[in-house]
Amino acid sequence: MSKHILIVDDEADLAEMLVLNLERAGYTTSVAHDGREALAEAYRSTPDLIVLDVMLPVLSGVEVAGRLRANPETASVPIVMLTARTDESDELVGLTAGADDYVTKPFSMKLLIARIEAVLRRSSGESASGLLRAGAIELNTETYEVGVGGEAVQLTLTEFRLLRTLLAESGKVLSRRKLMAEAMGPGVRVTERTIDVHLTAIRKKLGRASEMVQTVRGVGYRLVEENSPVDSDG
Repeated sequence: MSKHILIVDDEADLAEMLVLNLERAGYTTSVAHDGREALAEAYRSTPDLIVLDVMLPVLSGVEVAGRLRANPETASVPIVMLTARTDESDELVGLTAGADDYVTKPFSMKLLIARIEAVLRRSSGESASGLLRAGAIELNTETYEVGVGGEAVQLTLTEFRLLRTLLAESGKVLSRRKLMAEAMGPGVRVTERTIDVHLTAIRKKLGRASEMVQTVRGVGYRLVEENSPVDSDG
């Protein structure tokens, strides 16, 4: 069965072009032209992936992404955000809101489809290895559920993969490069600031267990069961 992609963009010509190219690539599509319509369609159909413009009428793409992540029915749906802006701060806002990838307009359809395929591969490629636990944190790789002290925590797909990697190699210091390779696949070019944004979001969502994720200055991150001394900058 072909994957269903929800396209959310208020530019009718661009939305039509996306439909044409994605369906030519073998996907099925649906379209929404504003934020409220996007939420309604996402809740109705639970697409396999959402291509979401940042600048939308009624509700912004950032607000739409936040609401999707807050709803258990759509929390794990991958999101590729589109924007006409080029400032790195806009990319960080999108990632913080829950985007799994980010493409700046103008873009080639070939590039966008490649990024969509990469995100879909990552979302379907998790190995079923059961439960991972450390302290109050529990992560289920089969059901994609995460909890802290028995309370559910909603993570994006990228955040889930990052936390899974930290849990699987608990106690080890992992470089930013290794973490991003595990979370986004080899060959994906991201800045160190990108991994920091994801880890900041994970810490915020872990609440009282956030101190278990430690920053190792100049290297990367590690997860510890108890707060151990480390050369840390956060």
